[in-house]
Amino acid sequence: MTNLQNREPAEKPDILQVLSGFKGPDSPDEADMYRCVHCGLCLSSCPTYVDTGLETESPRGRIALMKAVNEGRLEITPRVVSHWDSCLQCRACEAVCPSGVPYGRIMEKTRFQMLSQKSGSSASKPVSRLFLRAGLPHPKRLRLGAHAIRLYQRSGLQRLVRSSKALRLFPGNLTELEGQLPDMRGTFFGPREEKYPARGLPQGAPPKLTVGLLSGCVMPLVQGNTMAATVRVLTRNGCDVVVPVGQGCCGALNVHGGDLEYGRIMARRNIDVFLKSGVDRIVVSSAGCGSAMKEYHQLLADDPEYAEPAVRFSELTQDITELLVALPFEPPKASLNRRVTYQDPCHLAHAQRITAAPRQILQSIPGLELVEMEDASMCCGAAGLYSVLQKDLAASILDRKMGHILATGAEQVVTANPGCMMQIERAFRSSQENSSVVHVVDVLDDAYRAEEAK
Repeated sequence: MTNLQNREPAEKPDILQVLSGFKGPDSPDEADMYRCVHCGLCLSSCPTYVDTGLETESPRGRIALMKAVNEGRLEITPRVVSHWDSCLQCRACEAVCPSGVPYGRIMEKTRFQMLSQKSGSSASKPVSRLFLRAGLPHPKRLRLGAHAIRLYQRSGLQRLVRSSKALRLFPGNLTELEGQLPDMRGTFFGPREEKYPARGLPQGAPPKLTVGLLSGCVMPLVQGNTMAATVRVLTRNGCDVVVPVGQGCCGALNVHGGDLEYGRIMARRNIDVFLKSGVDRIVVSSAGCGSAMKEYHQLLADDPEYAEPAVRFSELTQDITELLVALPFEPPKASLNRRVTYQDPCHLAHAQRITAAPRQILQSIPGLELVEMEDASMCCGAAGLYSVLQKDLAASILDRKMGHILATGAEQVVTANPGCMMQIERAFRSSQENSSVVHVVDVLDDAYRAEEAK
């Protein structure tokens, strides 16, 4: 391996910060760290290592840094923190690790320590902190912000601001941040008191399942149409659907950023709301949310009040594609003559290990041609706030992904995560490619609606 201290800066942090190391209740578990034997099988699966070729930008390199700090051989410097910050937390390394290293859990706790020691991590930057604590946990604030962005986009003000270059007059890179704004021109979705009843069942037949759907935070505002399609697909396949009032963000971005305190607050709220609703399954259309929710039992393992409810919650949680295949779903009869390619969301393929179900759904649609892209499960560079906080590396990773997408000649990219959808849509807009990005349930819903229109 490369000498891990070659790239360290000369400045040294306060000695008390160093001595605190990784010790604490939410510190990375030594047993987890020392399961890594540095075999290197993770290297070719790691997007940041593939892009940079640097050992310190690989999973085993980052774990080696953690071990060195834990053993007192290395101090925590801004450069060390930068290597941990550049991790996408895509967890591709977990899927290929022969030792079963729980890398995602280790990195979350490492970032918690970085925040606790105020070591200058990305999650402590103002834009990140504001979004993670003042935004995501508060659905009403998010919706108010979404309405403001929609007004800004619809009124023509956005076009005027962009053409005037006025944002360049302000400190910080506001131009780049403004360019990251999602398109808010679609319909919004959200929780409601009324149930969506199952359709197409024999008269008097009970629903197959009563499903609780996570509305969440950003997806119902940016991809409200996809959320509505999820409801239609579920009811079409014999499920009653409830979208419980009182739910909120799953806390995934907070946990990934090391903000375990707020992540637990958000998890407890969703556990209370969904378990009280008495649903048979909790269904998620966002791969990142589903991954986090399936791991609530780990997040709250030491909580005497919520440890057991968290286990029940995690066991009930399923990705929408996972549930549809398990039902099983009704294959559509109408044809969709499209050439599509499928982008595996990291937290569906690597964290949840679900790759076959989305493809099974797509392959069930008559006329649909599914063309596999190269490295379909390699991260697109979205990773929550990563594309804002690590813009250069995210852009390089996205460029590689877009090359694989364009090589398929597909007219549509299909995926199963809102972050992937927004990231690839931005790339299409900037390159003026005449292609679109949709969710798996959007495609299935299109086929069902074409069938019903006949």
